[in-house]
Amino acid sequence: MKTLKGPAIFLAQFIDNTAPYNTLENISKWVKSLGYVGVQVPTNDPQFFDMQKVAESKTYADEIKGRLAEIGVEITELSTHLQGQLVAVHPTYDKLFDGFAPAAVHNNPKARTEWAIDQLKLAAKASANLGLNAHATFSGSLLWHMVYPWPQRPAGLVETGFKELANRWLPILDEFDRHGVDVCYEVHPGEDLHDGVSYERFLEAANNHPRACLLYDPSHLLLQGMDYLSYIDHYHERIKMFHVKDAEFNPTGKQGVYGGYSNWLDRAGRFRSLGDGQVDFKSIFSKLAAYDYEGWAVLEWECAIKNSVDGATEGAQFISDHIIKVTERAFDDFAATGSDEDFNRGLLGI
Repeated sequence: MKTLKGPAIFLAQFIDNTAPYNTLENISKWVKSLGYVGVQVPTNDPQFFDMQKVAESKTYADEIKGRLAEIGVEITELSTHLQGQLVAVHPTYDKLFDGFAPAAVHNNPKARTEWAIDQLKLAAKASANLGLNAHATFSGSLLWHMVYPWPQRPAGLVETGFKELANRWLPILDEFDRHGVDVCYEVHPGEDLHDGVSYERFLEAANNHPRACLLYDPSHLLLQGMDYLSYIDHYHERIKMFHVKDAEFNPTGKQGVYGGYSNWLDRAGRFRSLGDGQVDFKSIFSKLAAYDYEGWAVLEWECAIKNSVDGATEGAQFISDHIIKVTERAFDDFAATGSDEDFNRGLLGI
């Protein structure tokens, strides 16, 4: 068994124009003061983290690692959630998702997709230069607008959608493979990879690519009414990243999973700060330890009620309290009698 690494924190929700949230070094000092030892770094803002420069220069990557090491933290993974979303966008969402890309490719879906694919390939090189072995992203979606089968979907539509999605991702996955880095899809509503069945559809279309792995986030599974614990049993060999994120689902006579177009505060299902929701993290940490999960436990904070500073502060201790330092010996070793093959055969009467 392995002891999970952590606590770490995903920085995306905390970056701001004011200190200490305005630079990678400043925010790292802040999270270190809270007890974190790892940072998961978003890559959509080159002013905060210049992914292209890191991809092009191992020397520059080493400089960043060195500066963070002096602070007492390390980069756990890079994230291209926003760029990954743009690998596949249905035209319905063009205007909404253009904001994730540079102005030069706005109103040009083909150029935007090419830019996104290039970003992912840069992330593979940057991850390798930083010595990382896993990367966080979204899959994007061509089919999400048809998630509910009404009107009836034409025969073959889903298969065609996943075939196209896989065709876009296979060159990216191959690039990550060349650099020895796993692509970890965050299974998430709004993505074509939003549960176990959809992930398996993608794997089949992508020829079970060894780098097509998973970022495990129980909050998204709880809000879909899934068994997020047995999900680990099904997919533990592919789970290479872990977002420690809480949620609650309190359906009423008026709304359920779909939420009636309500905002986050008024939805039956909503994200919560760690410990304020319904996720059984004790069981999750136990399962991941038992399955030899080798990665980090990374806080992703999102909450419609509690402020972010309190969420981050409480989250570091929460994760520390849940990380299990795994045993190095069996609890009943004191009663061991010792044996050899002849002794065992004798006990069996053979």
